[in-house]
Amino acid sequence: MEMQPELCRVEDALGVLVGKWKPIILLTLLQEGTKRFSDLKRSVPGITQKMLTKQLRELEEEDIISRKVYPQVPPKVEYSITEYGKGLEPILVAMHEWGTAHTMRKMEKMRVQN
Repeated sequence: MEMQPELCRVEDALGVLVGKWKPIILLTLLQEGTKRFSDLKRSVPGITQKMLTKQLRELEEEDIISRKVYPQVPPKVEYSITEYGKGLEPILVAMHEWGTAHTMRKMEKMRVQN
């Protein structure tokens, strides 16, 4: 597929993925499957309940994840990756691998300088 810079859609893709917590949420759901809200919160250390709710809503609006509410007391809500969202897995894995290599490169560069 020939890419034409003037028709670049990278910004569109980043608009869906950008957020401190979104990649972690997505990788968690991809690797561990369906999660309840409380379990997901435990899987993402440091995230607040408010921020997790916000990030989940944004991903749900983009059809990347699905939210299932069970009619019971107390309420039970589960989140899972959609078939459409599973298409992000190779992108997230590639970004993770590149980020790891980049971090190691920076660390090596700092070691050499010291």
